[in-house]
Amino acid sequence: MTDEKIHRASTTAPVNIAVIKYWGKRDTTLNLPTNSSLSITLAQSDLRTHTTASCSSTFSTPDTLILNSAPQEISSARPTACLTALRSLRGALEDADPNLPKLSTFPLRLVSVNNFPTAAGLASSAAGFAALVRAVADLYALPQTATELSLIARQGSGSACRSLLGGYVAWDKGSRADGKDSIARLVAPRSHWPEMRALILVVSAEKKGVSSTTGMQATVKTSALFQTRTNHVVPKEMAEIEQAIHAKDFESFGRITMRESNSFHATCLDTEPPIFYLNDVSHAAIRAVEELNTRAGMIVAAYTFDAGPNAVIYHLEENKDLVAGSFKFLLAEKQGWDGNRGKAVVSMEGVLSVDDKVAKILRHGVSRVILTGIGEGPISVQEHLIDEQGKPIET
Repeated sequence: MTDEKIHRASTTAPVNIAVIKYWGKRDTTLNLPTNSSLSITLAQSDLRTHTTASCSSTFSTPDTLILNSAPQEISSARPTACLTALRSLRGALEDADPNLPKLSTFPLRLVSVNNFPTAAGLASSAAGFAALVRAVADLYALPQTATELSLIARQGSGSACRSLLGGYVAWDKGSRADGKDSIARLVAPRSHWPEMRALILVVSAEKKGVSSTTGMQATVKTSALFQTRTNHVVPKEMAEIEQAIHAKDFESFGRITMRESNSFHATCLDTEPPIFYLNDVSHAAIRAVEELNTRAGMIVAAYTFDAGPNAVIYHLEENKDLVAGSFKFLLAEKQGWDGNRGKAVVSMEGVLSVDDKVAKILRHGVSRVILTGIGEGPISVQEHLIDEQGKPIET
């Protein structure tokens, strides 16, 4: 008898923000990086992608994806690579047990929703591909671990492999040509150092002028600083920041994080033509963090910027009023302070004594703030975005 059941599985997956940046590929097809990287997984209560994967013999081909209510292209190389690998693993299970339904042969319906701006420098592709891979893996009842699935997620978006784990996560670059050793690795769980917090200053929710893929390819080809960063700077800083995390040493963690962000963007500027991911608002945020640390007499805040102008400012829970509170006083009218985390922050007047020009740039250029902290990896949920008839549910 034909299986006409609508099979469904849903998951939420987190954003991660790297403190040691992935930039450059040694294999563009397999998404193999030229350097290792390390990130912090952020709390899904604040930033997440929610994805439902569904399949049925009653669905028509081809596979489809709806993201934030808009149909998306899913036949391109990256999503195809992920879905092909997942179908292969399910097919192996079906070959071993003829009683299993042939889910690998059914068309897929994928519906995904972000609770943050897509393509805004907030690692939306990382959360998106992590959620896609985890949801389809759950749909197919695959036995692979999160680390094993990171090999697949990496082919969709390199940093997506890190979003399959919670806490402090490394992506080892590996050395094998087939990429089998280029995987996500848990450095420390959230429970090891749960006090880590992040204040995100959203400068722009627009798509980047130069995509990460295009930018890193240009850097690899033209930057004289690239080889020094890849072969000498990053390996040293990877070792140092892992040591700082294990020791829960924020002073060292913060210094390395800021130095690494500057190194990454210096390499972008050294690219021909130069890539400008930061803008005047980003520079003003850097000045403000420097002022905070100077006033505190120690590193209490650490900025980092991905391939975009948004500032991510790491700090510890014990310093949230000093760090986030100083920005709350300066940016009190901005959206984002009205949530539970924002309400818990005490506005601190007089701590952040930046000059009027810097303050004006921040007030004019920051569109909203996001307060979050370290979080867990993907979570299976029963809230589906596709109904029992296989139709998308309006959100």
